[in-house]
Amino acid sequence: MFDMIWIPIVIVGGMGLIFGLGLSFASKKFEVEVDERVGRVREILPGANCAACGQTGCDAFAEAVVAGKSPVNGCPVGGTDVARKIGEIMGVEASDVEEKVAKVLCGGTNDTCRKKFDYEGIHDCLAAANLYGGPLTCTYGCVGLGNCVKACPFDAIVVENGLARVIDAKCTGCGICVAFCPKKIIELVPASLEYTVCCSSTDRGNIVRQNCDVGCIGCGRCMRACPVGAIELKDNLAKINPELCNNCGECAKVCPTKTIQIFLCGRLNQTAV
Repeated sequence: MFDMIWIPIVIVGGMGLIFGLGLSFASKKFEVEVDERVGRVREILPGANCAACGQTGCDAFAEAVVAGKSPVNGCPVGGTDVARKIGEIMGVEASDVEEKVAKVLCGGTNDTCRKKFDYEGIHDCLAAANLYGGPLTCTYGCVGLGNCVKACPFDAIVVENGLARVIDAKCTGCGICVAFCPKKIIELVPASLEYTVCCSSTDRGNIVRQNCDVGCIGCGRCMRACPVGAIELKDNLAKINPELCNNCGECAKVCPTKTIQIFLCGRLNQTAV
């Protein structure tokens, strides 16, 4: 009777020992060595996990950099300083990262843009935009229900008087808001660009005037006034080339609808917060 009790115990114990040794051998045999540079790169990153780098988060970005799948200057939130530190770890020279900020290319507030109807549906920009193009007569403009506000991980966007505005001091240029805007009127532009055309409408000037007091009417005065040829007129809409613009402000001086603004379009100065 005593032997009958111990036999299964010995068998089970022996099998456990064999399996344990097997697992131990397998873990050593198939162990994936982690490059210590991954941890060093991860410590430098800002930890926003915003996915602006194209990876799922900071951990994935650190692994991708060490594996050579992402550039050392691929973190827009960290900017040049972080890129240089990562470059030192990887033994490569990191080129400067151009600082960018988000701008809302619309200036139409509740006071300047006309309404087609009062929207009382789901508090969501996409839902409102899918209903006859949105509640505004201008179908290109900001819906103002704050999808970008909810998406921004840095609390850098507010909605004021029906118009989304970016808080300059908080914006990191991650670009998440760009993806969440159903009207596609938020763009990342160089932080050095002071003047912006606060409009995205490609309608003819007479239609724009009917819809909004501050929309671009495509008159071309800004283009003719620009001394460096930084403005072009395409599809009835003025566009400023940031690579050519020297921030002289001549375009804003001649704009009849005050569509071209300095730091007022889609950004909010720190002093105003």
